[in-house]
Amino acid sequence: MSAVEFDFDDDARPFDPTAPLVASGNLRRRKLVSAVVERGATAAAVLAVAVLVIVVWSVFKNGASALSWDFLTKNPPAFGGSNGGIATAIVGTALIVGIATAMAMPLGILIALFVTEFAPARIGGVVRLALDLINGLPSIVIGLFAFGLLVSGHHQSAFAASVALAIIELPLIARGTQEVLLLVPNTLREAADALGVSKRRSVLGVILPAAMGGILTSTVLAVARAAGETAPLIMTCSIVNNELHLNPFQTVASIPVTIFQLSEQPDPSGYARAWGAGFVLLSFILIVSLAGRTALARSRSKLTK
Repeated sequence: MSAVEFDFDDDARPFDPTAPLVASGNLRRRKLVSAVVERGATAAAVLAVAVLVIVVWSVFKNGASALSWDFLTKNPPAFGGSNGGIATAIVGTALIVGIATAMAMPLGILIALFVTEFAPARIGGVVRLALDLINGLPSIVIGLFAFGLLVSGHHQSAFAASVALAIIELPLIARGTQEVLLLVPNTLREAADALGVSKRRSVLGVILPAAMGGILTSTVLAVARAAGETAPLIMTCSIVNNELHLNPFQTVASIPVTIFQLSEQPDPSGYARAWGAGFVLLSFILIVSLAGRTALARSRSKLTK
């Protein structure tokens, strides 16, 4: 048996490990495929940005006639009509989302700390899988759950809506916090262990402060997601009046439900007000999302230095 090895290509030349590297005949095809994939990815990114621009422009164009300072600061009309604003809906949305965030943020941070700092790998994997499954639940199912838990046999309320939105926010905050905690350098943990600091004090005094920027960013992104949900609010907090109050155990107006109700009315003037309310909600979500991603980028750059 000869010691010379052969490469069974078209030319069947003997393999020489000391020979200089030479481009194969497939180089041109690989370059062509690479260029096609690169241009396809670029076109997909441009298409995504174009869709966002078209949606924002369409909402603004259709709601421009309703947008004004009074539209943002006045209450809706008592008996219908084209006058009035969405002040109660703005306040109600802030109340519902604020309570939801107050419930979801501490629980999400604790779950993330348990998975990354305390739990064995097998248990941590189960918790992460459960969070991913919750994140994949349709919002209408979460609204139905909150309806059966807090509304059926009782009455609609802002608190019930907040519970539904808190379930939506929880996996987003927990998973985002996990990713940020994993970016905290292990040298900080090792330094705390070398100084004899307990695990609890190490987490509270070293790890959490280092990751706080990313945790807040994850929370902001979760708020942006929850603020635009409509189905849970329709099932838990849609029978409202035009009074402005801050009682979470009564129903309050909200921007998503207001958009839905205005779009269902036969009055054509309601359509413009629905588009205007949609633009207000869309602007809030865009601003919060951009601010959150900017803060997350800054937090990651600080953690990786």
